[in-house]
Amino acid sequence: MNRIMVVFAVCVAAAGMLPAQTLTVLHTFRHDADGAYPTAGLIQGADGVLYGTTEFGFRGGTVYSISTAGKLETLFHFCVADDGSCTDGAIVHGGLVQAANSLFYGTTEQGGSAGYGTIFKITATADETLLYNFCTQTGCPDGAFPYAGLVQAANGDLYGTTAGGTGLGYGTVFVMTPSGTLRTLYTFCSAGPPCADGANPYAALIQASDGNLYGTTGAAGAGNAGTVFSITPTGALTTLYSFCSNGPPCLDGDNPQAGLVEATNGSFYGTTSAGGASGGGTVFEITPAGSGSFITRYSFCAQTGCLDGQLPVAPLIQATDGDFYGTTQEGGAYGGGTIFKITPSGTLTTLYSFNEEAVGSWPESPVFQATDGAFYGTTYYGGPPPCIDGCGTVYQLTVGLGPFVATQPTFGPGGAAVTILGTDLTGATSITFNGTPAVFTVVRASEITTTVPVGATTGTVQVVTPGGTLSSNGPFRVR
Repeated sequence: MNRIMVVFAVCVAAAGMLPAQTLTVLHTFRHDADGAYPTAGLIQGADGVLYGTTEFGFRGGTVYSISTAGKLETLFHFCVADDGSCTDGAIVHGGLVQAANSLFYGTTEQGGSAGYGTIFKITATADETLLYNFCTQTGCPDGAFPYAGLVQAANGDLYGTTAGGTGLGYGTVFVMTPSGTLRTLYTFCSAGPPCADGANPYAALIQASDGNLYGTTGAAGAGNAGTVFSITPTGALTTLYSFCSNGPPCLDGDNPQAGLVEATNGSFYGTTSAGGASGGGTVFEITPAGSGSFITRYSFCAQTGCLDGQLPVAPLIQATDGDFYGTTQEGGAYGGGTIFKITPSGTLTTLYSFNEEAVGSWPESPVFQATDGAFYGTTYYGGPPPCIDGCGTVYQLTVGLGPFVATQPTFGPGGAAVTILGTDLTGATSITFNGTPAVFTVVRASEITTTVPVGATTGTVQVVTPGGTLSSNGPFRVR
């Protein structure tokens, strides 16, 4: 394990002074010892610990936990069979989700009994269970190669996508119960080319405050460059936007690899890995189903040498300051990718440029803001020795933002159960939903359980603790 502190000055054309920023390498992966090449982002468990996956390492990837101080524990190695059959799954590209039952759920892109990927669950104490094997039927009607992780919807079920399978192999949307019963909700390009509804969804879905699920496809659509879509929990799909509909050079973007984030202004923001005015990818904004308004907010590689980054393949997050934060896989001062922030109106600031040998490079994952206010993420390559050529890192980036609380879920009706995550919550004396008091139980220093008080309205959740009042990182939407 290596811990390296890198304090850097950022050169950007931006008004005003930026707060002090510090990037710290928390861990460097060592291949067979603890995994290699993390592609997925991190999540914060109810216990306050961060959880993630590596694509490779040992044989077929790993699940790990890591504290904010950098203590890493490998929870599970995939593909542990001596014969190399990988019946438990292999190549963990997607991240984890912690469900309401406190278990973590995830996918493997390959492996399993048929070799086309699996769904698994695992406890925080490393008890892993294989729940589903994809493509066990001729023609893969259930899909194949789940590239992304899962999302738990308000109804308690888990939703996800496969990049291939079903007939011509253009991908699916599926729903699975927490116990492992899977049903295919939608098959892309079921009528065959030109696939106006899109093809090959590589990204995870999100459930928005309107109750529908939103996502992207990486290919096809009216412009043959990918789409943005919404789908109801019962499987009715609407294509909201098709990229490059006006033809090359695809100024609106091309090939979205990442999912979406619902912003506090009600719009969705996302990235495309290519296209835009300079061909380096874009950040875009799109309004919900029924509105259909689309705007390209930023085109990457706008600076000489792509100092602002290029090839964004990860989703954005909206932080507590209201701005969006994300990563590019390439570009920046050293060519190893960047961390950036961008305002809702499209003003971009490059916060950090990755240097492969020092801190890692090629971040495929998004940044994640934990309740301590800091950002955490992974790099796919690089990092200090001992891994030959570098196996990737886990890093922390601080930009001066303070602690907060996060609600799971972020919306619901009066009486709905809600979990509140935070730090130093022991001794909390009150919780309010936009000013309406709620009954609650402090489970531990990082977790409180409560219910939405009847009569509450949409707004900020606040928790009063001995150390001060903590506010939610976004409005809780009562519906």
